[in-house]
Amino acid sequence: MEKTKELPVKLSIEANIDIDNIYQYGLEVFGLKQTKLYEDEIWQLVDFLSNNYLLFPECRFLTTKAKLYRWIILDAHYVIYRITTKRIEVLRVMSSRMSITEIKRTRRIRPS
Repeated sequence: MEKTKELPVKLSIEANIDIDNIYQYGLEVFGLKQTKLYEDEIWQLVDFLSNNYLLFPECRFLTTKAKLYRWIILDAHYVIYRITTKRIEVLRVMSSRMSITEIKRTRRIRPS
């Protein structure tokens, strides 16, 4: 079994905003403890991507021949990321209730 190359993980501005919004919503609805646990789970998965980016399935709404767009399916959110030759780009952390059109717009995101 071939070992995957370690790549740095870069978050887009949109992904950072998404995580902040999830945190704020979580505080209002679930309280500090649950919100912290969920946020920690998101960050652990993002950190896990540097060595394990091929572990997760291709995003069925963003298909390519090279399977560049993948997603992690959480309880209520999708972590959508793109694999490039130099890095892993976390594009969005979206609610699972988002429309397919909104998910498809993540192709346009370019982390700086």
